[in-house]
Amino acid sequence: MKSVSAKMRVWNRLAVQTLACSAALTLAAPAVPQGQTQKPPTIKTEVSLVNLFATVRDKNKRVVTDLKQENFKIFEDGHEEKIAFFSREMMLPITLGLLLDTSGSEQNMLGAIQGAGSRFLRRVLRKGDEAMIISFDTDVDLLSDFTDDRSILDRAINKARINTPGGGYIAGNPGPIGSGNMTGTALYDAIYLACGEKLNGEAGRKAIVIVTDAQDEGSKVKLEEAIESAQRTDTVIHVLLVADPRYGGNGGVARRLADDTGGRVIYVNSEKKLEEAFDQISEELRSQYTLGYYPTNNSRDGKFRKIRLDVDNHDLKVLARKGYYAPKG
Repeated sequence: MKSVSAKMRVWNRLAVQTLACSAALTLAAPAVPQGQTQKPPTIKTEVSLVNLFATVRDKNKRVVTDLKQENFKIFEDGHEEKIAFFSREMMLPITLGLLLDTSGSEQNMLGAIQGAGSRFLRRVLRKGDEAMIISFDTDVDLLSDFTDDRSILDRAINKARINTPGGGYIAGNPGPIGSGNMTGTALYDAIYLACGEKLNGEAGRKAIVIVTDAQDEGSKVKLEEAIESAQRTDTVIHVLLVADPRYGGNGGVARRLADDTGGRVIYVNSEKKLEEAFDQISEELRSQYTLGYYPTNNSRDGKFRKIRLDVDNHDLKVLARKGYYAPKG
């Protein structure tokens, strides 16, 4: 189990690193006997494997799990790529972040969110998986670092407290409690930190599930920076949009976060819908195809490359990330 780090703060921003699985081929020159002409220097080429994790649903929204490699096509910037790796393995380890909005607008739903979130992790996590818990309001708090211990995760979820004006501290809340002039919801900061400081060091399947109304107030980073941090770390974002009618929700932001990273938005307006939403995400995380390809464009320019993943049955809908950042240098 990894130790719990100190509170994450956005002003301690770390550089986001592009994660890519690399295969290096080195042609080494043999030793040069004395008196002979030295041969050309070593030639080294490096090609980055691009991984995609995809969920496929039919027109009735049922998950489809029996497709084969030949049913898929991958396009990068409009150019079809050759699929180098394909798997329907449903047991690949997952590294998961559960992000809980603890701003005042979620006050009426927090208890239900905590209960459903704990049950979700108990269902979805299997041997080899790990999860972390983060809450966000005026600040971003790491309630539990990555662990596979369900009891630690449960306790972390139950530590979350609503940050409402009034001053003082609420027992068990590791973050600051707002006063009359401290309001906000640091949604973008939470995503940026979860990806840039935590998930960038993890390999394999990575996902964030955010329970929020998607209203951001006061983040130090922009929406585009939050999305980029997820894209650079190959992290899928799922949003459970829980919006109090008095405050409203930002469906546009939620859809952008999910669409640009290959995740889903599920609208939640009751405790029953919340349970169903967690069940849907759990099913998707356990029903993904894994595909990989070596891009024809091997330029190490650090630019964003658009990806399109198609299936030969147009009645099916594919959920996968829309692009990645090429390695640089």
